[in-house]
Amino acid sequence: MKPILSWLLLGAAASLFGCASRPGQPEVAASGKEWVTESDEPEAQRRARLRIELASGYFEKGQVTVALDEVKQALVADPNYAPAHNLRGLIYLRLKEPQLAEASFLQAIKLAPRDGDSWHNLGWMHCEAGKYADAVAAFGRALQTPQYAAASRTWMSQGICQARAGQPLEAERSLLRAFELDPANPIVSYNLASLLMQRREYPRAQFYIRRLNNSELANAESLWLGVRVERKLNQLGTARQLGEQLRSRYPESQEAANYERGAFDD
Repeated sequence: MKPILSWLLLGAAASLFGCASRPGQPEVAASGKEWVTESDEPEAQRRARLRIELASGYFEKGQVTVALDEVKQALVADPNYAPAHNLRGLIYLRLKEPQLAEASFLQAIKLAPRDGDSWHNLGWMHCEAGKYADAVAAFGRALQTPQYAAASRTWMSQGICQARAGQPLEAERSLLRAFELDPANPIVSYNLASLLMQRREYPRAQFYIRRLNNSELANAESLWLGVRVERKLNQLGTARQLGEQLRSRYPESQEAANYERGAFDD
């Protein structure tokens, strides 16, 4: 089974402190929940927190080495500040240093074992490495953490990972759960439609991809998938309309080139 595209860049930094990486990567987060409130915050932790807030800003802007320097300063201030280790793990992932990333995530989990974000990030790291069973286990730990606020993100990530592992039924269940929790998420809709398209469940695929393409979040990948789904259902007029949108809005895209040469079954 072909791996499912993610449709959208999910950049790791997009979910730092509260909140999409190249296609296939789900959201990750660096914030933790197992520390005292700011009003009771020790001075060392306050300095570390401020450094991590700066680091997250640099990370979002792609200034990864500067972000890492800030994280190091945070850990000098407070070596036991779990969000610093979590963000360091994300930075090492970006720098393609998986062993250092794993060590950082595990340290964050050791310091804050009920922080679902660190478990989620560890799970995605395993997924990227093709360690699918380990990934699902880590996602499960994230979903089991009390008051975990990012369950939709983790269900989505688990579904994408299960699809990569060649487990379409499990992937569908996870993505449907993500859709229940966050029906407006375009990445979930795209991946569900793509999965159902691959399984030849064209009417169901049409439901999800039409929702996306009728929104402001449609892009070249979603329009191209919509064209192919509509053609499978013999909705040629709708397919042509989507194709014209694709050609006019994204004329330089690979999807527009595929449409021009009629590569509907590639």
